[in-house]
Amino acid sequence: MDTLMTTNTPWVNIYLIPWGIRIITAILIFYIGRYIARALTNTTKNLMTRNGQDITLVNFTGSILYIALIAAVAIAALDQIGVQTTSLLAILGAAGLAVGLALKDSLSNFSAGVMLIIFRPFKQGDFIEAAGTSGTVDHIGIFNTDITTGDNRKIIVPNNSIFGGTITNISANPTRRIDLIIGIGYEDDLRKAKDILENILQQHSDILDDPAPAVALAELADSSINFNVRPWVKAEDYWGIRSQLLETIKITFDQENISIPYPQQDIHLHKIN
Repeated sequence: MDTLMTTNTPWVNIYLIPWGIRIITAILIFYIGRYIARALTNTTKNLMTRNGQDITLVNFTGSILYIALIAAVAIAALDQIGVQTTSLLAILGAAGLAVGLALKDSLSNFSAGVMLIIFRPFKQGDFIEAAGTSGTVDHIGIFNTDITTGDNRKIIVPNNSIFGGTITNISANPTRRIDLIIGIGYEDDLRKAKDILENILQQHSDILDDPAPAVALAELADSSINFNVRPWVKAEDYWGIRSQLLETIKITFDQENISIPYPQQDIHLHKIN
């Protein structure tokens, strides 16, 4: 019995106890480090939010910071159990290069996402037109941007497609101008029609006084006399007021016997003897 204990004791002292302590220490480093990383990330995000930073930038910064801290914690834990982290980093670097070449499109989307977040041509909640899609921005991710269309479809657009093309941010400014072209017949009273249009704009309570709305003769077209009708409204009221104006103009013109021409052709038949 004494011989067995003497034989096993060096193995326990040399291997089991030291390695057990290293493994337990590595586990503690990882879990405590992860807790600290999460706490630092949340603190950073809260500070940025209090300073009025955009929510997209806050989330992106938090994600990058958390990933970097977790990577540092993982390296520290591996180093504790004797893994040669220098060699590991070299291997990971080579693997990262190979993966980068294989995933160049994804990396392109990633870099475009970083540029979108840094330069912020739009933010979450804006209504934009980009990459052949129009809708409200729900989320700007590292690789993709989520857009909800007017008919409630969710479209996921690669960031590279957005950043590499033209971006129209319809929500960027607080006001928008409604551009209407209203035509009347050549036989109608031009001055009367212009007065009616100006009166409709003046009576609408949601049309802004500054800049002032404008009604001007646009052109003498083939089958109509066209007016440019251009009131300014709040951006969020654009579509509602536009529809109201078109309806009011049509009803008022009908009451005042002013015609709104539409394309038509007159065909004259001649009898040939």
